[in-house]
Amino acid sequence: MQLPLELRFHNLDHSPAVEAAVREAAAKLERFAGDIVSCRVTIEGGPHKHHQQGNLFAVRIDVRYAGGEVVASREPTAHHAHEDVYVAVRDAFKAARRQLQDRMRIRRGDVKPHEAEPHGKVLSIDLDRDCGVIATSDGREIYFHRNSVLDGGFAHLKAGTEVRLSVEQGDKGPQASTVRVIGKHHLVD
Repeated sequence: MQLPLELRFHNLDHSPAVEAAVREAAAKLERFAGDIVSCRVTIEGGPHKHHQQGNLFAVRIDVRYAGGEVVASREPTAHHAHEDVYVAVRDAFKAARRQLQDRMRIRRGDVKPHEAEPHGKVLSIDLDRDCGVIATSDGREIYFHRNSVLDGGFAHLKAGTEVRLSVEQGDKGPQASTVRVIGKHHLVD
């Protein structure tokens, strides 16, 4: 790590063995982000909520890297795994590592954005021909057939009904392959 590790002990004595374990775990974080600027670790011992036996340890890790920050905290749990300071340190660094990995994947562009399914409103319906037109939120007009409406909902459609749709290229232009009526949960543009 380029900058020194800042390690604090609260309500417990400094331990060279615990410090060595923290330094080793902190050094491993550099595998996931080479631009770490600082790492602050606080280990707290003593009685905590739900304390029934032995000291429970809380560990908080604050990692700053170019362009962001990751904070991981492991509070004592009911099953008392954090009666062992090394387990508490391990769990906190695992959480910090996962967050750091997620942030680096986003930074590299490895995470695909989830696009919302297109939606719109029924513009018109032709009951004689079992088809209609949907006006999408981006201004397109999309043809749909009775068979593309899910759950037998064609009979309940009318102009202005909000729908979600999947669009594909048909012989005569874009058409909806599936149309799903939006219930009481309306979309906000």
